[in-house]
Amino acid sequence: MPAPSLTVARQNALWFLAVGGAAALTHLLVFSLTQHQMWPELANAIGFLVAFFVSFFGHRLLSFRDASTSVAQSFQRFAVTALAGFATNEAMFVLLLRGAGWPALLALLLALLGAAAQTYFLSRFWAFRR
Repeated sequence: MPAPSLTVARQNALWFLAVGGAAALTHLLVFSLTQHQMWPELANAIGFLVAFFVSFFGHRLLSFRDASTSVAQSFQRFAVTALAGFATNEAMFVLLLRGAGWPALLALLLALLGAAAQTYFLSRFWAFRR
């Protein structure tokens, strides 16, 4: 039988994936609904803004519910973390979309995956530090 802390770690990891998936789907949905009305880069930014709130509240309430930081401190740190993730996302997105000529949705999917890894480590070890 695994140690209790390992079980909690696995549960937190599952919650992180579920919340991250919900935020990514939110981002993709908003992007899909807006991309034909504006530059894809701007649609990506709007998708990020909407998904940011899904991500923060989901992670605070589920993935990192045992955080030792206050909600305000976590929000400030997560905002920095998310903006860093978005910078990575937007850079990858533009490089793949404009530089490599990939379709917008495929470029965004890959950019979201790259930013997700960065966001996890910054969230786990800084924004929602235990």
